[in-house]
Amino acid sequence: MNRSIKTLGICLALAAGLSLSMPAFAATTLRIGTVLAPNDPMGQGLEKFKAEVEKATNGEVLVQVFHNSQLGDTTEMIDQARAGANVGTVTDVARLSSFVPSLAIMSAPFLFDTYEQADKFALSEQYLAWGDELKEKSGLVMLASNWYQGPRHALTQKPVSSPADLKGVRMRTIGAPIWIETIRAMGAEPTPIAWGEVYSALQLGSIDAAEAQPTAIKGAKLYEVIKHVTKTGHIQLVTALVVSADAWDQISPENQKIVRDLAVENGRYASQLTIDLGEQALADVAANGVTISEVDLAPFKEAVSGVYGLLELEAEAAVVNEVLGR
Repeated sequence: MNRSIKTLGICLALAAGLSLSMPAFAATTLRIGTVLAPNDPMGQGLEKFKAEVEKATNGEVLVQVFHNSQLGDTTEMIDQARAGANVGTVTDVARLSSFVPSLAIMSAPFLFDTYEQADKFALSEQYLAWGDELKEKSGLVMLASNWYQGPRHALTQKPVSSPADLKGVRMRTIGAPIWIETIRAMGAEPTPIAWGEVYSALQLGSIDAAEAQPTAIKGAKLYEVIKHVTKTGHIQLVTALVVSADAWDQISPENQKIVRDLAVENGRYASQLTIDLGEQALADVAANGVTISEVDLAPFKEAVSGVYGLLELEAEAAVVNEVLGR
């Protein structure tokens, strides 16, 4: 009998040891923040993503969505996630290029002509391989990279018809090399600041200009502090939904697949909203007294053509062209 008790004790100890060494896939909450307003297409897409994930996983994966920079600026949320906090966000992919340099190509100037091209490339084997490197090198997991926020246009206090008109203009942009060098090549002085500070910076004159997509111009009410929107469309803002690897690893493989699939599906939903609402957003901005102008893009394309070589992205550009068959 003593031998039976001893054997039982050993079995229980082994079972306890195994339970400690194996991941426990209990209910997990993903906290996802955005700097944008709840009615922005990205905000609407995240709310739909939340509802569908919770339903499809039977509540085993919960999603909390935080709008309007409640969890901080995008860079701050990325830093929190890398430090192990349960935080995710929708980010321009260029911010992730400090970990995987090739990812910067997604934000390269005048690269994609349509959302469909960006969506195709974001799901290509080549791009997904770069995404897989991200977890190992940064502690971030990219769920999907097809969340389209629209074309970035120049927002200024004076008319713009060529790169020469931007000389000396302090223009807010995203603080990643591809963005900074693109804005510099366009003739302006790139000035990275947090998105939540753009309105007041324009209002106070600490910056002269900004660049943003139509829905964000409207959502942030920038029409109150600018006079001109020039439709340069210099970068198509294709963003990624990323989460902390620590939180992601608490989810079962079966539920991980569900979450990834829904991230792609709702990326397409949010992107279509962006496309559908974009022109109306510009019309609303115009109705508030802002001049919306078309412009000859040829001088701008010529001005930024050297950015690819400067940042050593020619090979990645060739990969994009191969995937898109052009």
